[in-house]
Amino acid sequence: MPKKSCEEIKDESRGLRGKIVETLLSEASHFEEAEYQLLKFHGSYQQDNRDSRSARRKQKLDKEWMFMVRTKMPSGTLTAEQYIAHDDMAEKLGNATMRLTTRQGIQLHGILKGGLRNTVRAIAGCGLTSWGACGDVVRNTMAPGTPINDQAHSATRRLADEISEHFMARTTAYSSIWLDGEKLDLSADDTAKEVEEPIYGKHYLPRKFKIGIAVPPCNDVDLFSQDVGFIAHLENGEVSGYSIHVGGGFGMSHGKLETYPCLAQPLFYCAAEHAAAACEAIVTVQRDHGDRSDRKHARMKYLVAERGIEWFRRKVKERINFPTEPVREVQLDTVADTLGWHAQGDGKHFVGVYVAQGRIADSETGETRSAFRKIAGEIDCSMRVTANANMYFYDISEEDRDRVNAILSEHGLVTGENFTATRQMGHACVALPTCGLALSESERVFSGLLDSVDVILEELGLSNDSILVRMTGCPNGCARPYNADFAFVGRAPGKYAMFVGGSSAGDRLAALEKKVILFDDIPGEIRSYLENFINQRQGSETFSEYWGRTRPEATQPTPEQFHLEEGDRT
Repeated sequence: MPKKSCEEIKDESRGLRGKIVETLLSEASHFEEAEYQLLKFHGSYQQDNRDSRSARRKQKLDKEWMFMVRTKMPSGTLTAEQYIAHDDMAEKLGNATMRLTTRQGIQLHGILKGGLRNTVRAIAGCGLTSWGACGDVVRNTMAPGTPINDQAHSATRRLADEISEHFMARTTAYSSIWLDGEKLDLSADDTAKEVEEPIYGKHYLPRKFKIGIAVPPCNDVDLFSQDVGFIAHLENGEVSGYSIHVGGGFGMSHGKLETYPCLAQPLFYCAAEHAAAACEAIVTVQRDHGDRSDRKHARMKYLVAERGIEWFRRKVKERINFPTEPVREVQLDTVADTLGWHAQGDGKHFVGVYVAQGRIADSETGETRSAFRKIAGEIDCSMRVTANANMYFYDISEEDRDRVNAILSEHGLVTGENFTATRQMGHACVALPTCGLALSESERVFSGLLDSVDVILEELGLSNDSILVRMTGCPNGCARPYNADFAFVGRAPGKYAMFVGGSSAGDRLAALEKKVILFDDIPGEIRSYLENFINQRQGSETFSEYWGRTRPEATQPTPEQFHLEEGDRT
């Protein structure tokens, strides 16, 4: 029997139910393909320990199956109690670690099939959800992470909450499978009626859909990488409206010119009260016109890039009944977080704490997990995950600052504001051993790579320069490599494609410089480019500005620049 397409799986799923219940009740070690695809909508990815594959194969054993469960939190916000609940899940149901994501969420890894339902129930029990954290729907809505207590930041986080609620899938599959009753009732699930999806329809979206909201000049949500990016505009300190950009997205496949990263393009400006309606119009245009025949070509970025922004703008305007204007000029300066201690504007304080690759764990280099749990338990402060997978603790009183510092120190942690700008901003995806798509290492080697890069930066006097380095284990781009100054994208074990020429402001795409580079050669390659930068630098220009000046073609991206080296493009 031929393998069913994802569109066929959704069509036959009975509102995203499929046979998930049957598999949960069975002795099967894992889900078959159709149910695995549906499981994503419920917030979980099926994985296996790739480190043990070879040994288990020799022993004629099945793969070491496990699951990742992702929590969806608009703007990355959670209470101390909710954080402690996740820490409990990591200890009792997972692999005793958590992973902060670049979409301001939390991932629990190493969940066994028998603990999957308890994990989802525990997430819901603390007031959050995994529903829609994955799948062909609007994913976690991002908003400014910095816990500044002013009207602009409050308004954008309210918009994130509104969008998140508005685009929640309405089928009862999630509640009936994971939340209703102590035991699964297969007969009840079999007779469940499908619920009409007013926005998504029966087939949901062609692919995942990502939304981010920024308060200028900070671009901490990496706005141009989003399907829809909102830039807030202020009048008298209040958000009057948003400039909307559409069509960003970074996934591609090596060597396939029909796949390529895109930056979001200007759509229009609208008043703040119309932002959510504008978003629905954009989503439904993608729902109705996105490519459902080829999942590698299904993201909205291809619709915008290939039909043209004018066509897309016209289609959106056909679905709205409020006035729009051209987007307004704005300056976005950095994708970096605000690490260290800062006043939040209401008499209280926040502290941004660096988390290497977003991995919350206790290790020889620092007891991040123990420290964060202790802060949450003793201080009872609010928390927020950043798009660089760091953590903000906020609403902290003056008298509690010393205690927070003491807890961090006791566990071998520093906030990170004195790190090089490169280390503060750099990020790597999870990759091996759990990601089934990974072609090479990423998270497990990135901190060591940054150690080498830091030495180079110090020797060249560039420790404070905003030079953005990112790494992924495959070309799907989960760590957003394609707008970094330097990016390394996995091709095979120990081998990477090297991209150069993005921007720490997130507003320019890189290009392929070398199709294959060995991991051990990466520091030397970076040094070579930075030495050229120093020799040709004009005034105080950034590496990104230097690159744009000396490589003017970098401002006019084409699909070829992600697959062909410079010599092959000219």
